[in-house]
Amino acid sequence: MEVSWEASVADSINTNYLLFSAYLVFVMQLGFAMPCAGSVHAKNAMNIMLTNMVDAVVGSISYYLFGFAFAFGEGSDSNPFIGTYFFALKDIPNSNYDYSYFLYQWAFAIAVAGITSGSIAERTQFSAYLVFSFFLTGFVYPIVVHWVWSSNGWLSPSSSDLLFGSGAIDFAGSGAVHLVGGIAGLWGSFIEGPRAGRFDAFGKAVPMRGHNATLVVLGTFLLWFGWFGFNPGSFDKILVSYPTTSDQGNWTAIGRTKVMTTLAGSTAGLVTLFGRRLLVGH
Repeated sequence: MEVSWEASVADSINTNYLLFSAYLVFVMQLGFAMPCAGSVHAKNAMNIMLTNMVDAVVGSISYYLFGFAFAFGEGSDSNPFIGTYFFALKDIPNSNYDYSYFLYQWAFAIAVAGITSGSIAERTQFSAYLVFSFFLTGFVYPIVVHWVWSSNGWLSPSSSDLLFGSGAIDFAGSGAVHLVGGIAGLWGSFIEGPRAGRFDAFGKAVPMRGHNATLVVLGTFLLWFGWFGFNPGSFDKILVSYPTTSDQGNWTAIGRTKVMTTLAGSTAGLVTLFGRRLLVGH
């Protein structure tokens, strides 16, 4: 099939934009690692950084083998992703986007495990976390993604068989990514209990200060930087970013999203700053 020059350019720009967004989201792994490492005791810093490394390396393998297929598969056709021999990728909008789309979705998947790692810091065996990270990125998170983002998921607005006749529009993973990571962290902290020294003999909370504020600030800015790929990059799921003679694309909306991402982070910083002043006194 002959492809027009304009369509070829549009595909190239969309692909590179999606890949660049994936790189920014991947940087967030370092953003998760630094605040966690700075917020724990110095003797546990290496352990928590290692768990964040596990999220990336183990999550890559599990998402490649199983996760991407569970999230976007449908049928039994084969393609380059091993797990999709069992679940064919018929949900990808354009077959040319298989690899770049996989990389972007993989960056989301390992972010889920990164969200969870801080909730169970300083009280988790490394071997147990290894299994947990593999299972979360390879099965738990992809199943929820299939519900919400797959065209035949029961929560997807494009599904023909919706629960209660209503769908859920989850833009940039507010539910599929952050709710899954948050719930996993909640259950992990509930099962493992508080960190040693968190409460005194009378059950009163004891302040536990981190050992390195520099790492916390560095991680905060890295996470903020990664959000410029997380939010605006999600526009490329509908693959109309590049303006043509008949479609101006999503570039204006992408710019607005970047501005709102900036303002949202700034507002959160101000609320935290003055909220702490009111509650703590400094």
